Amino acid sequence: MTQHALLVAHGSPADPEPQEHTLRVLTDRVAARLPGWTIRSATLAKIGSLEAALAALNDPLIYPFFMAEGWFTGRELPRRLAAAGKPDLTRLRPFGSDPALVALIAEVVRDTWPPEHPNLLLAAHGSKISRTSRDTTLAMADALRAHGLGARIECAFVEEPPFLAEVAQTLTGGTCLPFFALRAGHVTDDIPEALISTGFQGPTLAPIGEHEGVAALVAEALQRARVS
Repeated sequence: MTQHALLVAHGSPADPEPQEHTLRVLTDRVAARLPGWTIRSATLAKIGSLEAALAALNDPLIYPFFMAEGWFTGRELPRRLAAAGKPDLTRLRPFGSDPALVALIAEVVRDTWPPEHPNLLLAAHGSKISRTSRDTTLAMADALRAHGLGARIECAFVEEPPFLAEVAQTLTGGTCLPFFALRAGHVTDDIPEALISTGFQGPTLAPIGEHEGVAALVAEALQRARVS
């Protein structure tokens, strides 16, 4: 029997198409690793996208392409699923809390950081309302240390303290990794502006959700969910 799955991301209400496209590209790469599966994608921000995808699938596994549990995964996504007549679909843990992401980030950073500044700055969203974004980012930093990354690892946020510019000032340089699923205003504007204002030296990588290894990570998570 064909297994169905749906990747769901937040998206951008002001301009939904770019992130819809990015998510479709990732979904196609995931599907290429899972022969016999039917996989679709949708952002919550694009009107009708989630509902259209659900109508084309048969009881799909829901993969939240989010960095943390929070209001959107815990309340808005379930509400939208229920409104579409699909309240009982199986939802996997969000992308950002997948244990396999630790090894992927460690590999990415080791391949890119400047030898003279082996520091990692995890730049995350944060929230003034919920602690889940902060807690997930801090847990990732702890997991990277336990993984033996061997660098100074600092977490900083766009929307709550410690803010990115404040933390960047404490580092002489290093690698900044945006702990984001998709590229939007925080990644394209806020993070570069904060780093430039502090004179931070070192590369700023693409958001981790864009890395080529993510398709394999998502495919493996879906496969595990089917087996279990």
